Amino acid sequence: MALTDPLGDMLTRIRNGQRAKKDSVLSPASKLRANVLEVLQREGYIRGFSEDATGAHPQLRIELKYFEGEPAIKHVARVSKPGRRVYSGSKELPVIRNGLGITIVSTPKGVLSDAEARAANVGGEVLAEVF
Repeated sequence: MALTDPLGDMLTRIRNGQRAKKDSVLSPASKLRANVLEVLQREGYIRGFSEDATGAHPQLRIELKYFEGEPAIKHVARVSKPGRRVYSGSKELPVIRNGLGITIVSTPKGVLSDAEARAANVGGEVLAEVF
């Protein structure tokens, strides 16, 4: 079965893993997924990730993060979907929870958080929102 939204699938795996109190989850590897995970790690929402090439297809092992028993990620949602792409300029990037959350943006300078994109004065496709 073909996967129409690989990034949405990875975010759902993270959400489900945290609800089940898992230490880590596996997701198929891709460059976009790895770049999004780098942003989540830089912003402190996950402990880390590594490539797991033990099977036929490479996988990403995502180490989930908890604070006092509660997941570090309270909400994760895909903004730009395959049926409806959402683009934003650097000045119009959405602010999540008054700046407490982040927006993950795919820009010409790579995948960045909203604060990094504003600092670099670049816009792009709004991939997801996390808080």
